[in-house]
Amino acid sequence: MNEQLLYHIAITSIPNIGDITAKKLIAYCGSSEQVFKEKKSVLEKIPGIGAVNAQKILTHKTEALAIAEEELVFIQKNGIVPLFFSNDNYPQRLRNCEDGPVLIYSQGNVDYNNQKVVSIVGTRKATEYGKDFCDKIVAGLAPHKPLIVSGLAYGIDVCAHKSSIKNNLPTVGVLAHGLDRLYPAQHKGVANQMIENGGLLSDFKSRTNPDRENFPKRNRIVAGISDLTIVIESSKKGGSLITAHIANDYNRDVFALPGRLGDSQSEGCNNLIKTNKAALIQSVKDIEYIMGWETKKKSKVIQHQLFVELTPEQKVIVDIISKKGKIGVDELSIQAKLPMSKIASELLDMEFSGVVKTLPGKVYSLV
Repeated sequence: MNEQLLYHIAITSIPNIGDITAKKLIAYCGSSEQVFKEKKSVLEKIPGIGAVNAQKILTHKTEALAIAEEELVFIQKNGIVPLFFSNDNYPQRLRNCEDGPVLIYSQGNVDYNNQKVVSIVGTRKATEYGKDFCDKIVAGLAPHKPLIVSGLAYGIDVCAHKSSIKNNLPTVGVLAHGLDRLYPAQHKGVANQMIENGGLLSDFKSRTNPDRENFPKRNRIVAGISDLTIVIESSKKGGSLITAHIANDYNRDVFALPGRLGDSQSEGCNNLIKTNKAALIQSVKDIEYIMGWETKKKSKVIQHQLFVELTPEQKVIVDIISKKGKIGVDELSIQAKLPMSKIASELLDMEFSGVVKTLPGKVYSLV
């Protein structure tokens, strides 16, 4: 296992080889280890790799493996759990994102494949209006027992984490640096509490500083790991808007708290709502309705379309929906253990056949 992990880390240490390219290399070569053992002539024939990237792998191979050996020592010494993108414990929702990290580092006690995962982001200069709403929305979500994700920054982020702790909900802080440090340092106490029921997550190796360019990379994890993203207060160019736009690109639901016209800390949220990039949120009921999380008594499921022949995968999907009543597409992908592309294809086929129907928020139920 350690040898495999060594090569997993090493492939993320080759300069200018991003996650999409690394996944392509692993897919064609069969493993991270084999990427380092292939000849240049083989590597450069892989679509999208070419002679330049093939040479980078050969040139930086020794250096990348040395970095990986050091990181392996750090991981083992500090109880860090590395999650490779093909592992079962890797966040399923994030795996469905094309640019999801090849390898992420987790600290704490977290089930990233919780049935419901909610990201909450917002301005670092939070007002009492924003913080009060954050407390109320987390408390309102508590009966659903979601995993709450944020970035452990000042303002709304840390408010979301603190509210989660107060309501006994697991919460994860996604960091823009390695797990050997914490930024901002003032949140060390909150981070320690989070590790007891939740944890910290990063795709950056130790000794990585919280440099400016790391935060957009961090934001893609915040957006991709969740069913929905809630933006609570944001200026016109707030960093949380990047997370919202990424979530939209991932076809995830986005909610935004409206504010007064002319209020600089609400300008970003108001614009998201105005441009139909986010649903207006006033209370947790808005989330429950759009996401199909409303708690109602389930009526006895009646079997429909008796003469429709279902594939084995469709039978699995129908069985899950029958038990749940209605279910979001991401959760369905996790429970059925099928890739998102397969789930989408089968659902479309069954929708045409009159077996399932689509509800708001990419939620499905039987007809």
